[in-house]
Amino acid sequence: MDTHVIAAGLPALGWAFHGGILLRRLATARRDPLTGLHTRAGWTARAEHLIAKHRNALVLLVDLDDFKAVNDTHGHAAGDAVLTATARRLSSWCGRYGIAARLGGDEFAAVVTDPAATPGLPALRAALDQPVTHHRCILPVSASVGHCHRANLPVPALTDALSAADSSMYAAKGHGRRHTR
Repeated sequence: MDTHVIAAGLPALGWAFHGGILLRRLATARRDPLTGLHTRAGWTARAEHLIAKHRNALVLLVDLDDFKAVNDTHGHAAGDAVLTATARRLSSWCGRYGIAARLGGDEFAAVVTDPAATPGLPALRAALDQPVTHHRCILPVSASVGHCHRANLPVPALTDALSAADSSMYAAKGHGRRHTR
């Protein structure tokens, strides 16, 4: 083989390798390292697409109640256990009909394209409100869940759906913990 051909191909190989590293870093940045869920950036584009495409889509916001108390009382490792359990429960509830995200801190979101295929919001609330065991300590968990049906929006925009779900979530918090609105 001609050494000139090999020499010419080496930079291309280097750029391909570098490009692969950059793609892996970008994919990692779109996933929360603790929970494995999409981050806000990774979730938003997918969620916008799903809302535009599915008239029956359901947008959810989930906020853990009294999460700071778990961290303050039991430590951040216990808080991490609660966050990972919440992520697992939300993803399981969504199933193959939705995508979930950790927006930050103790706030999660999801879009479900076929809400009728899920176990329903009461089942989600029941799953999220299950205690978490961490180092033989049982940690109480409760969550407020807000939701918005895409069909109830005048324009199928993610920002409007999140705003409506946020209002619904805070209304649920106003009625005490363990509520869904």
